[in-house]
Amino acid sequence: MTALTTRFDPSSAPEQQVANHIATRAAYLAPVLLVIAGIGWGLDGVASTSVAVGLVVVNFLLAAAILTYAGRISIALLMAATMFGYILRLGVLAGAVLALRNQPWMEMLPFGLTLIVTHLGLLLWETKYVSASLAYPGLKPTATSPGSIKE
Repeated sequence: MTALTTRFDPSSAPEQQVANHIATRAAYLAPVLLVIAGIGWGLDGVASTSVAVGLVVVNFLLAAAILTYAGRISIALLMAATMFGYILRLGVLAGAVLALRNQPWMEMLPFGLTLIVTHLGLLLWETKYVSASLAYPGLKPTATSPGSIKE
C-alpha cells in the first residue's frame, strides 16, 4: 500500500501557479467572448471586452504576486497584504473603469458583463483543477511507499 504525500518546495508558490492557470484559461476563453461581443456590439464591443479580459488577468496575477511576496516574509504581512491588496486591486479596477468610461470606443455593457462573468467563470473553472486539500492548493499529491516519506 502506498501513502499519498505532498512535497512542498518553498521556492514554488501555489498561488502563482493557480494565477498562471487562470491566465492560461483566460486565453482560451477570450476568443469566445470577443466573438460574442463582436456580434452584439461590433468593434467597440470587441475592444471593450478585450480590455475587460486584460484587467481580469492582471487582477489575478497581481493578487498572486502580492500574496507570494508577503507569504515569504510573515503570516501577519500575508494577512495585511490579503486585505489591503484586495482594496488596492479593487481601486485599480475602479480607476480603469473611470478612466475608460468616456472613451468613444467604450461599450459599458459588454465591458461590465465580461469583467464580472470572467472573474467568476475563471474562478469556477479553476476550482475543478485545484487540489481538494486546503493545505496545499494547486499541488498534486504524489504516491510514495510508507517507508519513504521524506521531510
